[in-house]
Amino acid sequence: MLDIYHFSYGWFTPVLAYFMSVTGCLLGLQCAARGRNAVEGRVGWLVGAAVAIGGTGIWVMHFIAMLGFSIRGTEIRYDVPLTLFSAITAMVVVGIGLFMVNKPQPTVRSLIAGGTIAGVGVGTMHYTGMYAMKTTATVSYNPFLVTLSMVIAVVASIVALWFTLRVKGFLATVGAAIIMGVAVTGMHYTGMAAMRAHEGHHSGPPTSGAGAMELLAPLIGVSSIVTMLVLISVCLTEIENEAALPRMWLTSHHRPRDHAPKPAAAPAPTPVEQPRPPQAPEIEYHTEELVYDGAGAWPRRIVD
Repeated sequence: MLDIYHFSYGWFTPVLAYFMSVTGCLLGLQCAARGRNAVEGRVGWLVGAAVAIGGTGIWVMHFIAMLGFSIRGTEIRYDVPLTLFSAITAMVVVGIGLFMVNKPQPTVRSLIAGGTIAGVGVGTMHYTGMYAMKTTATVSYNPFLVTLSMVIAVVASIVALWFTLRVKGFLATVGAAIIMGVAVTGMHYTGMAAMRAHEGHHSGPPTSGAGAMELLAPLIGVSSIVTMLVLISVCLTEIENEAALPRMWLTSHHRPRDHAPKPAAAPAPTPVEQPRPPQAPEIEYHTEELVYDGAGAWPRRIVD
């Protein structure tokens, strides 16, 4: 069995790979948060989150770590189409998971389903990238460690999608990105530990494929540029939001008096007919006088 070295340049490649993973995850979480709260442009923010997490946080991290990988006595080259396919796979599966969970009413079922799809896709990206590696050595894998790496990928993806739904605030987002970086790099090095290399039947360097620096350096450079563009978009959006807050405060607290809303006039009360008081009956008055009739009687006579 041939000796395998994962840290040919010391701690430089694993530290740089972890830093890029944290950076991509942090940027992806920021994009996902804006997509979650955006009224317009939600699809664009989620695509940006998929590119940041799947492209920079996972794929770029993987191949930066691969720069420090070597097998004693052999030369390593990479199949260009398969390497590009692995990058696209990482971004697509992360995007599928994000679109499954970033909705008005996310459920536990959608979170687990989206995380499982994303985790299996991340594992597929990893082993596709390893299959794209061409060498004269015969490569085999430990089934237990391969299974463990896939479990780590699924769990890490579920946790990552949960963070995109729950984490708020910059410090909390940084903490979530640090945890996600540990999970992604842990999955990578667990999968690499499953690899075994033996003497091959052919001697000499592989005849096809591109060298690590010939292929990976330009791809990593392009991914870094895309990451910077997404980061600039996030920063500009943050600046616009901060600039809009004072205007909103002035509009709500310093409204001109002539434009101030006037209170609505109260409706006139409906007249209520009051009951008339009872009237006393009309009294008729008459005048009486006494008239002597000469017979000793004084009859009365009414005079109106």
